[in-house]
Amino acid sequence: MINLNEVGARASQDAGGNWQINFGIYLPGITFNKGYRLKLRIIHEFDQFVRGIEPADFWMSWENGSELDLWTASVSLQPNTASRFGETGRYLYRYQLLRGEQEVTFWFADPFGPESGVGTLSSVTVEPDQQPFPWLDAVFQVPEVDQMVVYELNVREFNRDFDGVILQLDYLWDLGVNVLELMPVTNVKEDVEWGYTPLGYFAPDERLGGIDGLKRLVNACHVRGIAVILDAVYAHAHPEFAYSQIYKHSGEPNPMMGNFAGEFFNDNPGADYTKPFTRDFFFVLNQYYLEHYHVDGFRYDYVPGMYDGFMGQGYAQLVFRTYEHSRSISRFAAPNRSKIIQCAEHLPAPQEILSKTYTNTCWQNGLLDLSGNTARNHFVNASFAHQLDPQMNGYPSEYHYESSGDRFPVAPFQYLESHDHARFINSFGAGAVRDLLGEAYGDRGDFYKMQPFIIAFYTAKGIPMLWQGQEFGENWGVPGGGIGRNLFERPLHWEYFYDGPGKALVRLHRILGKLRRETQALTSRGYFYYYFESDHLNKQVIAFRRNSMDGLPGASAMIAINFSNQTQQIWLPFPETGIWKEHIDGHHSPVEVNSDNEWLPINVPGNYGAIFLKT
Repeated sequence: MINLNEVGARASQDAGGNWQINFGIYLPGITFNKGYRLKLRIIHEFDQFVRGIEPADFWMSWENGSELDLWTASVSLQPNTASRFGETGRYLYRYQLLRGEQEVTFWFADPFGPESGVGTLSSVTVEPDQQPFPWLDAVFQVPEVDQMVVYELNVREFNRDFDGVILQLDYLWDLGVNVLELMPVTNVKEDVEWGYTPLGYFAPDERLGGIDGLKRLVNACHVRGIAVILDAVYAHAHPEFAYSQIYKHSGEPNPMMGNFAGEFFNDNPGADYTKPFTRDFFFVLNQYYLEHYHVDGFRYDYVPGMYDGFMGQGYAQLVFRTYEHSRSISRFAAPNRSKIIQCAEHLPAPQEILSKTYTNTCWQNGLLDLSGNTARNHFVNASFAHQLDPQMNGYPSEYHYESSGDRFPVAPFQYLESHDHARFINSFGAGAVRDLLGEAYGDRGDFYKMQPFIIAFYTAKGIPMLWQGQEFGENWGVPGGGIGRNLFERPLHWEYFYDGPGKALVRLHRILGKLRRETQALTSRGYFYYYFESDHLNKQVIAFRRNSMDGLPGASAMIAINFSNQTQQIWLPFPETGIWKEHIDGHHSPVEVNSDNEWLPINVPGNYGAIFLKT
């Protein structure tokens, strides 16, 4: 069993005021008895590039009889007049593995290191007056599945670092957002990287703000009522990840990496969940982020590489153990439902994942794909309306495990964009300008054509997810393959926020975000599609009702969306007597309904829509 109290690096002070750092690392199968030696190389951060100052070397001791072959060292920080060694501050370190006098692995970072340096380095901070982090989220509760509106962002591209994201939380709240999904934030080797080849799983990247920066962001989000989930890359790692390198070089049986499930790196196999060490590593990692950083869950990347069936040792077991652990944490404590957010990216079989594992949300490209096809072909049909109700496409509304009695609501994410695809506005046509990779920017002159899709996105069943910049018509392209996909930085064009298209789109997102947050019908499980081919589809209009399942009067919303370029008049049966007002713009005259289910005409503007609520 992995014990984080004996691995990684921890600075402490003895009764005499002297500082020392305790180091530990598990290397199963790498033992002193086989002739292996493990060297620790450590240097003060300020000495790193000073001529004539070399790292201090220390030999690690193998703990004979330890279950996971623990190697340890306790380094006393005795002052050295020729360097900064012994002073407080940050120390950078790495390991070197030898067998006898022969070098096996010249350089590898600590797989349990809680801090990172740039590149393949770990770090540890000696700070005399360090105080516990002042968490302010004791009363925070994670939003229920049906209440969620998610915003996916890349911290660096969005606004530089964790503190930059904090500056924009009011902006995100005004879009209706109450869950942030952060693309990978752990240490990576390359300076520009999406984060999907982790190097140090336990270390938030210091270029984004490191340990304190991530804590500040989560704390600020919770104070604002926003949950935070992390992109969890648990199927594969960087080739220089410690457990990839060491065992490839030594030839010893690898306790963690191997061929498993749908893993696609043939020369650098991914995480192998048939191995106990792998299963324990990622479960302990989840515990660490839930407890140490107060995150609210995980979006599991590339679940096919972790999944060996709903009764398997991989993904299914990990999310079950994580769910069980979360029940002891106050922000997830709610009877008969899962409050931790566990989101799977298993695009081939998302319905199965929600039906058969302890997963309450998932990515699925249904709305993205169908919206793109609709936009390119200038044609809308009933399948688009069906996509707005996931249950029509085989998605469950609840997970129920009969053996334990556990049950909780589930729903897929619904989105027009994600980081894996070119921007939705690009579906309507490309402009003349191209980026450095040769990818064309979308034509933002067609921004108004996005509007009906945005209305559908916010009013659909399921969980709306925005990809950063969608709200002002971001128009980057993304190549279909190659290193340009994830090693090319695409910072948001924040100047778009101020131009005509950006202002119009942000305004619409804000109106709909507020409606989603405040309107019971839009976060309900009720959905009824009015299928009228001649009156609706021939005019490129879809219309549906969202209504609360509790049967209370007035908990209905009538929604009509027009994908054509002209204003269209359609007829709808309003379910209750009373005065109904339109709530996107309020330009429609109020509709007076004199009897339940009375059919009345409404005019729907081109490339727009209408949402009627009873006053």
